[in-house]
Amino acid sequence: MSNRSHRSAPLHTHPDDVPVQTALAALADPVRLQLVRELATAADWEHTCGTFDVPVGKAALSHHFSVLRAAGLIEQRDLGPKRVNRLRRPEFDERFPGLLDLVLRERP
Repeated sequence: MSNRSHRSAPLHTHPDDVPVQTALAALADPVRLQLVRELATAADWEHTCGTFDVPVGKAALSHHFSVLRAAGLIEQRDLGPKRVNRLRRPEFDERFPGLLDLVLRERP
């Protein structure tokens, strides 16, 4: 029996490798948009995965983080037992100038 004390590091896609359709699809979901909005107002690496105010369970939240990583929008790293997040705003803005500004300016 193995004791699972270490989980795999998350895989990240650099924004340069992201098609615009992938970025738009990631930002079109209301939960993912809320995650991005919360990260946009926080310092890098400030938010752990469990601190977001979204109406989904752990499995769904994990899926949303995976979609955001694949779209080049976020970066995650493990800090002890917690996973911390940062919005890859400079890299994403270089790839898609003005897109995050537009999306973050819109309010539901």
